[in-house]
Amino acid sequence: MRTAPRVGSRYGRDAARSSAEDRGHAELTRGRRQLFDGPVDDARETLLLAASLLAAGAPDGAEAARLCAADAAWASGDVTACLTALDDTDPPGPTGGCAVRDTAPAGEPAYDRSAPTTGGGGSGPTTGGGGTGPTTGVDGEAPVSALNGDALASGLGGDVPASGPDGSAATTGVGGGVPVSGPDRRASVSGPDGDALASGLRGSVQTVGENGSAPVSCPGGGVPVSGPEGHPPATDRADGGSPSRGAAGLSAPPVGAGRPELRGSGWGRGRDPFFRDYRDGMRALLARRPEHAAGPLRRVLSRVRHDDPPERLLRAASAALLLGDVHAARAAGARALAVARNAECVASEARALEYLAYGELRAGRHAQARAHAEEGVRAALLAGHRNTAASHHALLALAASIEGDTAAVAGYASAALATARRHGLAQAATLAEWATARADLARGRPLDAADRLGPLVGPGPRRGHFAVWMLAVPCFVEAAVLAGQPEDARGPVGDLAGWADFGADPHASAQLARCRALLAADDREADDLYLRALALHDGSGGDFERARTELLYGRWLRRRRRLREARGRLGAALVAFERCGAGAWADQTRGELRANGAASGKEPAAGLARLTPQQLRIARHVAEGATNREVAQRLAVSTRTVDYHLRNVFAALGVRSRVELARMVDQEHR
Repeated sequence: MRTAPRVGSRYGRDAARSSAEDRGHAELTRGRRQLFDGPVDDARETLLLAASLLAAGAPDGAEAARLCAADAAWASGDVTACLTALDDTDPPGPTGGCAVRDTAPAGEPAYDRSAPTTGGGGSGPTTGGGGTGPTTGVDGEAPVSALNGDALASGLGGDVPASGPDGSAATTGVGGGVPVSGPDRRASVSGPDGDALASGLRGSVQTVGENGSAPVSCPGGGVPVSGPEGHPPATDRADGGSPSRGAAGLSAPPVGAGRPELRGSGWGRGRDPFFRDYRDGMRALLARRPEHAAGPLRRVLSRVRHDDPPERLLRAASAALLLGDVHAARAAGARALAVARNAECVASEARALEYLAYGELRAGRHAQARAHAEEGVRAALLAGHRNTAASHHALLALAASIEGDTAAVAGYASAALATARRHGLAQAATLAEWATARADLARGRPLDAADRLGPLVGPGPRRGHFAVWMLAVPCFVEAAVLAGQPEDARGPVGDLAGWADFGADPHASAQLARCRALLAADDREADDLYLRALALHDGSGGDFERARTELLYGRWLRRRRRLREARGRLGAALVAFERCGAGAWADQTRGELRANGAASGKEPAAGLARLTPQQLRIARHVAEGATNREVAQRLAVSTRTVDYHLRNVFAALGVRSRVELARMVDQEHR
C-alpha cells in the first residue's frame, strides 16, 4: 500500500515545494488578473504572496511576481510600496530553478526560444522577470508576465499610470496571446500604468500613460508620465554627467526622513541583464537618486532589438519615457504594436496603443494620440481590461482638453474616474482631473481650473500621483494668476524649478520662465522672462506650449498698450493653435486680437464678435446659467463689474433677457 512521503524526507520536501509552487503560480495568475481588471492594492498583496510562495523553487516566477507588485504599487501612487516590491529580501533560489510547463496552449503563438541574453542585444528570453508559472491558470488563462514601468506615460504616466493596471491573465481565446512559461520563453507585455501583461495579450503604455503624458512617468503604472507635450532625452547634462538634482524625474514625496536608502543590487543579478537594468533604474528613480538611474535605463534601450517580444519593447518604451526620450519611446511602442498585431493579441495591442498615445501626446501630436487612444479603448474593452481602458480614457481627455472640446473632456474624464476610483488608479485619476482643469482654462474659467488643480499640486494627502502632479503645475499657475490668486502659485513654482533642474523634461524650463513671468511684479523682469521662455521653446519644440506662451505674452503686451508687439505675438499664437487643432485656445486668441484692434480673419462679422474678451467670457457664463455673483466669483471680479459688462453685452447684441443671450451663444457655438 502506498503512503504519503514523510515530511522530513527528500521526497516530502519535494512534494511540499511543488505544492507551494502550485499555489504560488495560482496566486500569480490571480494577482495579474486583478492588476488589469480589479483593485490594484489587492493585486499587489496577491502578487507579493505569490512571490513568497515561489521564492524557493521558482525564482523567476517570484521575480515576475515582485515586478508586477511594483507595477500595482505604481498604479496606486504608493512610492514606498513600489520600492518595497523592487527591493527583494528573500533569498534567491537556484538560477534556472523555475519549474514550469513548456507547452504553449493551443492557439497561442510562441516566440522563438533561445538562451538567456547576457550581452547588450536583449533578444534572449526574459529569465529574470518575464515569464513564469504554468501556462494555464485558475480559469484556464495563461499567466501574465509583465514588468511595466508607466508613462507616462509618463509618464504618464501610471497609475496613469494608474490607468492600465488591470491584471487579468490573457486567455487563449480572442486574439490568442503570447505564452509566458518560464526562463526559456519570452515574457508578455506590460505597460505604463503599472499593469502586467496577461500572457502576451497586452502591451501598451500608461499612462497617459498619462497617461499624460505621462512622468510620464507613465499613464498607468510602470510608465513614467513626465509631460504630454514632447520631451527629447535630457536626463544627462551636456557634458555627459548626471543631473545634480534628486527629483528622479518623478515628483515623489520624501519617503521617511530625507531620501530613501537605495539598497543593494536586489534580486535576479545573475539573470537577464535587460530586466536587471530596468529594475535598477526604476529603483534609483523611485529612491530619488537619478544619478544612479540614467546608466541602467540607457542600457535597457541599448539591449532591446527590433524583433523582441512586446514585453521587452514596452519596458524599453518605459525606460525611454523616464529618460525623456520621446522619439525612442514612440519607436519602441510602435514596434510592440506591430508584434502584438502580428500575433493577434488584442490585450497586447491595447497596452502598446497606450504607450503610443502617451508618446504622441508628449511629442505634441495630439490628433494621432487621440486616434491611438480611441483604438486602445476598443482593444482594452474587448480584452476585458477595464484598468487599461481607464488609462486610454484619461489620455483621450487630455487630448480633448488641448482641442478645447469641453463635452468630450467631461465624458472621457468621467469614464476614466469611474474605474480609477473603484480600483485605486491614482495616475489615471490625476490625468483625468488635470484634463478637466485644462479644459476649464481653455474656456476662460480660470477660477474653476485653479480650484480643481490646487489640491493636486499642493502638499498633503490630496496631492496627485507622484509621477504626474508636477506636469499640471504650469496650468495651475496660469489659472491662479488669471483668477487673481497669484500668491497661491508661488509654492508650486518652487517645485517646478526643481523639476526643471532635473532636466528630463525639455518643456519644463520654458514653462518655468513663463510661470515666473506671470508672477513678476516688475514689468522689465516679466518682459525678459517671456522672451526667455520663447527662446527655450525654440529648443524644445511643441507648437501648443509655445502658443500658450505667445498668447500670455501678447495679452500682457496689449494691457501695457504695446499694441504692435502684441499683434505679432497674438498672430503667431493663433497660427500655432490652429495648426495643432486647439480650437478653444484659438478662440481666446481671436478675442485678444479683437481687443487689440486687429481682425484675425476668421471671426464672424456680427454677433459675439462684437464683444470684448471679458464681455465674451461673462456672456458664456451667463448663457450656462450662472448668476452674476457666480460669474464674479469665477472671474475674480466684483459683482458690480459683471453688472456693468452684462449691460454692455445686452446693448451690443440687441438682446433683452438672459434667455435670448443663451440662445444666441448656443447658435454661435453651433
